Amino acid sequence: MPKTYFLIPGYGAQGGKAEDIALGFKDGLGGIVNASRSIMAAYKSDRWKDEYSEEEYGKATRAEAIRMRDELNSAM
Repeated sequence: MPKTYFLIPGYGAQGGKAEDIALGFKDGLGGIVNASRSIMAAYKSDRWKDEYSEEEYGKATRAEAIRMRDELNSAM
């Protein structure tokens, strides 16, 4: 199914690592990574809780999305 995108769950809060997720891609294509809890609640995570308050959840969300993007790109 070379023209089909697959939903790749489990990255982030569920424990999936970038190296695991990278297996679902070929040349950076082939999947949509789902990491909703990690992004929506980034301000509560150990990584961001000391940097962003609850009121700054948008900034924490952006920071986590960028971090995840960079991590996934590095793994691919």
